Amino acid sequence: MFLGHFAAALAAKRAMPRASLGALVAAAQWPDLLWPVLLLLGVERVTVAPGDTAFTPLRFEAYPISHSLLATGGWALLGGAIWWLGSRDRRGAVLIALLVVSHWVLDVVTHRPDLPVTPWSEGRVGLGLWNSVPLTMAIELLMFAAGITLYFGTSPRPWRRRIGAWSLAAFLAVVYFLNAFGEPPPSPGAVAWVTLSMWLLVAWAWAADRPARTIR
Repeated sequence: MFLGHFAAALAAKRAMPRASLGALVAAAQWPDLLWPVLLLLGVERVTVAPGDTAFTPLRFEAYPISHSLLATGGWALLGGAIWWLGSRDRRGAVLIALLVVSHWVLDVVTHRPDLPVTPWSEGRVGLGLWNSVPLTMAIELLMFAAGITLYFGTSPRPWRRRIGAWSLAAFLAVVYFLNAFGEPPPSPGAVAWVTLSMWLLVAWAWAADRPARTIR
């Protein structure tokens, strides 16, 4: 899942209008933000294996810290606690935690059975939506469209403030299609470094969503 996680962050803006979109994206994408760091450290493993599923050439061999259900729950509690300490917003803290957990839930829908429940368990889960390219794209694009609609419906925005968000949405769509139909990455290391750039998308989301300065 890629666009679906961003869709969750965009939709969450309706429930948390004062939260930065950057913070919401970071929460919804947290396992994938952590994952490339752990790949580069050699803690988790991925293999480039075209045909492993129809949609992605990646075979996720081990990612217990970033993507197991138990670990994701721990990251969710940490994210919620950080939000509460910074804002004293209990409702917002719960929503941030739910966004983190939503990443695992959406991944279960798309992945083949490779998602661990606990870091040490042998059992893996996954419903395998990635085995169908048309169905995967239809569901993710519909989710993304719904997220964009909800985001822009949160409050009126002047055109200049819409440009940043629309450009981010367009960029994500382009990246999605390139990933779906482009050539497989050359190596696991390349996967890690490219995925690490997702932190830039968090910064872009923050910049696109920040309040405009008042000119006096």
